[in-house]
Amino acid sequence: MSSLELRSQQATDNVTRTAFLVVDTESIPDGRLLSLVKYGGQGLTDDEAIDRARTDARGNSQTGSDFIPHTFQIPVAVCVARVAADFSLQAVACLDTPLYRPREIVKKFWLGLSFYTKCKLVTFNGRSFDLPLLELAAFRYGFQARDYFARGRNRFNGDLDLLDWMANYGACRMVGGLDLLAKLVGKPGKMGMTGDQVYEMYRAGRIQEINDYCLCDTLDTYFVFLRTRVLTGDLTAEQEADLLAKAKKTLAAQAQELPTLRQYLEKCTDCHPWP
Repeated sequence: MSSLELRSQQATDNVTRTAFLVVDTESIPDGRLLSLVKYGGQGLTDDEAIDRARTDARGNSQTGSDFIPHTFQIPVAVCVARVAADFSLQAVACLDTPLYRPREIVKKFWLGLSFYTKCKLVTFNGRSFDLPLLELAAFRYGFQARDYFARGRNRFNGDLDLLDWMANYGACRMVGGLDLLAKLVGKPGKMGMTGDQVYEMYRAGRIQEINDYCLCDTLDTYFVFLRTRVLTGDLTAEQEADLLAKAKKTLAAQAQELPTLRQYLEKCTDCHPWP
């Protein structure tokens, strides 16, 4: 191979290498941990501890939210989209399919991340929830995350939390969240399920539906990410449209493996012609 051909190949490799990992998680309260830490000696079952914690949370919330902090939760779904340096979608996956065991999900995430040490993580509210959840899960199970912690967790120049970015790093509230941003760019957003339903669905054994929901949120995050790169000048609107068309083909090719992608694609459109 000539030096010119080698440089050309290197340039191609730089464009097509995985540069970003778009990540989303879903989790449930850990009743055993709640019983040990918050309600020790009261003889509560796991379910009773969770119900008690949700009641306590509602009582302490100005909005009536029964959200339990991430420190008392465990992941039951982690979905990842691999994205090339040119922002093209390479593949999507739900970890530890079809069993979705929390320990294995966490193990596969951190092991996988060890192979993508130069990738930037892209999340929506990941800095406040998804990443601390996964960090604490690694702590729980004793899994290494050496390169992740070695590179630091710089809010402004490290991994990209799109909620933090769109909210001007806390200067304003991003009311409407991912659902709003996804629908602004013609993507499905919420399709009949919300995050506060996850625990009850888990109790009903509907773990596949939880992972389907997580996967769709991951894709919404990817398409919102693309639009933010138009804002930063990394992409033109024409390039974004081309990447959307390519992403649809990539997802269609995976639809047999991940059937929920068919429903997602049916609701996935180009940007609305806003006035």
